[in-house]
Amino acid sequence: MSNAISPNPAALTYDYIIAGAGGAGLSLLHYLIASPVLSNQQILVIDQSLQKTNDRTWCFWEMGTHEFESLVHHRWDAISIHAESFSKELPTSPFLYKMIQGIDFYNYVMTAAKLKPNVHWVEAAISNITETNVDHTHKEVLLEWEGGFAKGKMVFTSILPFQMNNLLSATKYDSVKKSATQLPFLWQHFKGRTVTFNQPVFNQKVARLMDFNVPQHGATAFMYLLPINEMQALVEYTLFSDQILEISEYDKVLNEYLAKHYPDYTYTIQHEEIGAIPMTQQVFSNYKAPIYPIGALGLAIKASTGYAFQFIQQQCKSIVAQLEKGSAIKTNVHNTRHRFYDAVLLHILYYHKMEGAEIFKRIFAKNEAATVFKFLSNTSSLWEDIQIMRSLPTRIFLPAVFILLILRYGLVV
Repeated sequence: MSNAISPNPAALTYDYIIAGAGGAGLSLLHYLIASPVLSNQQILVIDQSLQKTNDRTWCFWEMGTHEFESLVHHRWDAISIHAESFSKELPTSPFLYKMIQGIDFYNYVMTAAKLKPNVHWVEAAISNITETNVDHTHKEVLLEWEGGFAKGKMVFTSILPFQMNNLLSATKYDSVKKSATQLPFLWQHFKGRTVTFNQPVFNQKVARLMDFNVPQHGATAFMYLLPINEMQALVEYTLFSDQILEISEYDKVLNEYLAKHYPDYTYTIQHEEIGAIPMTQQVFSNYKAPIYPIGALGLAIKASTGYAFQFIQQQCKSIVAQLEKGSAIKTNVHNTRHRFYDAVLLHILYYHKMEGAEIFKRIFAKNEAATVFKFLSNTSSLWEDIQIMRSLPTRIFLPAVFILLILRYGLVV
């Protein structure tokens, strides 16, 4: 790899070390090398594997365009929601729902970064990240891996205390859940397939955002179907629950869903992806300056939905802006009001106060899609928030609010 290094541990000190070359790490790298102030700083990127695959798909909604617009694989201006006898199609205007494939993003950022002589790469599993004192007023970070180490003035890490492998281990993920605090902890776990049919079957203009007419497994489960064209789509079985399924369970539901909806057609599987995203406000890291958590480790994922891409971009842009100004680094991207809403929805889902299918059906049935998108992207006004919350029964919503105010925030109601 261009700019790869053979570490001489005693000689290597970097301005910034990026630990983890996934979505968050590469987003931060992108904004660093694009900065007119920081683009020449010495940067080390380290990851267990720098050989990227198409391991995930990011979807998000936005008005207008953004710096990764050229990477958008497909756009939709309408979505649909389905639950038992309920079925509704909603225009998304003024938003568009957009998809970026992981491999396109990785290649885009890494290709540009490899042209920069000040960006260096190590392919290794990190064994330790520790803070050390340079003198009474300055600190640096020692980052170690098997066979080498490096020093950095700052380290930005997205490496979670558990590994998201291509194949899920229910036992491993269970142990992470049990180690969490009393805060609700759910997994958003999924398996998706990109399928191509032998003839046109899809309406490529409408993204099937949630179809709850699938096995629920005592949780919130839905099928997510994003048509790329009339013959090809990403079809993904997604659940919000505290237990990870065996891989055969995802396959069973996917097979049954495709057979039910397209019984007279044949298809081929072009690609598969599988993963799990923590849905929680549990803090996984006790790092402090000059070690900064980013991405999921830095709570950039929206706890109540698992959406991450836009929040990661906000977080990384903010970090670079703070570095340019020389100000103290703050990584939080979720404001207090919307964090509280996330806590309420997580509480309701985690304790089964109301089924997830019913929650999302009510929200989309009683509001325009644009209002829901604003709420889920933390850009809604207080009045819009009230409209969303009014979609839920008072007998469910208010007790959750009171419990969180008392137990979590120490307030007397």
